[in-house]
Amino acid sequence: MAALKQQLQQKLQQKLSPQQIQLIRLLELTEIEFEERVQQELVDNPALEEGREEIPDSINEFDANADEDGNPGESAEELTLGDYRNEEDIPDYRLEADNYSKDDKKEDIPFVSASSFHDYLESQLGELSLDETSYQTAQYIIGNIDDNGYLQRPIQAISDDLIFQVGLDVPVSQVEDILQMIQEFEPAGVGASNLRECLLLQLERHEGTPANLLAYKIIDKMFEEFSKKHYDKIMRQCNVCEEELKQAIREITLLNPKPGSAWNNSYSGSSEHHIIPDFFVEAQDGELTIGLNNGNIPELHVSRDYQDMFDDYSSNKQNQTREKRDALLFVKQKLDAAQWFVNAVKQRQETLLSTIKVIVDLQKDFFLTGDERNLKPMILKDVAERAGYDISTISRASNSKYVQTNFGIYPLKYFFSESMQNDAGEEVSTREIKRLLEELVDHEDKHKPLSDDKLCELLQQKGYPIARRTIAKYREQLSIPVARLRKEI
Repeated sequence: MAALKQQLQQKLQQKLSPQQIQLIRLLELTEIEFEERVQQELVDNPALEEGREEIPDSINEFDANADEDGNPGESAEELTLGDYRNEEDIPDYRLEADNYSKDDKKEDIPFVSASSFHDYLESQLGELSLDETSYQTAQYIIGNIDDNGYLQRPIQAISDDLIFQVGLDVPVSQVEDILQMIQEFEPAGVGASNLRECLLLQLERHEGTPANLLAYKIIDKMFEEFSKKHYDKIMRQCNVCEEELKQAIREITLLNPKPGSAWNNSYSGSSEHHIIPDFFVEAQDGELTIGLNNGNIPELHVSRDYQDMFDDYSSNKQNQTREKRDALLFVKQKLDAAQWFVNAVKQRQETLLSTIKVIVDLQKDFFLTGDERNLKPMILKDVAERAGYDISTISRASNSKYVQTNFGIYPLKYFFSESMQNDAGEEVSTREIKRLLEELVDHEDKHKPLSDDKLCELLQQKGYPIARRTIAKYREQLSIPVARLRKEI
């Protein structure tokens, strides 16, 4: 019989309070989402109001342990509103004089953005008539599609996840049916598990011309031979001539190997979604002015009526019945929530302003000139150290946020890049390397496209000691196919 052992294990865990979690979520919101959140809070909490109001300093107490007849108990728990009764209650989250108020006339500049690939898929899902189980299953599948548009998680694993994580017992066959439905969404090829399936999904939507039919057959039956460019073998097995093969390959090269890539390069202008900037950075006479786009965010304060109601209930201790005590607790809860939200808005604005100030300081040359070559290497850690926040906080503050400059609107993530040293020992941004890589590919001979080794050699000749595997990584990030898929025959 195995001996039983008793062990004492000590663990240190850090748990976030519900208020901290809500604050994190506020920080992640874009300007439009934050406006909606503020308006929703005003609707949900009657103790929160718009505008400024002076708040008196006096406050009464009440006995939280009063019995049903209103008699106070021996152990009195006092609920006070001391936190609401000071001058700091006046909202001062409009942190700088150069921020924009609701009276300022700032035109919303439309910017073509690709900020929400998954939202685009979910918007198409919303147009279908599905039962609740199918809808939640489809949402879960979409959530597992990566930024390139691929679903690389097995169907069986998704079915298991739905049971243990969502509480839905959905058979594998039903998950497959819902996936096939999603694969009919735009962009064509979304939801594929690999490149071959992605290309086939796109070709299925093309007209049945001889070139398209041959292209489909090549990808479906001879994908490995195509990948290895064994064109002679393809012509023999398909019984086609060289010209017919050229036309089929031309159809294949027009396909998108990464359907979701258009949404990743949000500053490239490939989508049709308009956004509103979260920040303004204006350059004038060599000086930069920084501001938050606060035009539609109202100033907030705790309701005076609710404070008076609290005073009235808590001061009348002689007649505190169970109903009055419950009402007092309800009012206290609403007042707490209102004060917390005012403080959370203030903290969010402070964090965002500190973040953009550090980014502008580090990338000052770019904001003055608009020249991409003036972008300096910058990572989240650099901003976090200067702003005095955690890296995770800076990540949330910069994610899905946009800044309007004299030269256009850019996502904040545009300004982040790693660094490397050139032959002269100078630190240069990896963005500069990517720009040179794009130029080399754009000007290559498409009949003899440059291999990664050749691209590596050319960049080294320009003074950038870079490894071939790094070239491959940057090429994939730029959605540039390998040389054999760029070749024109």
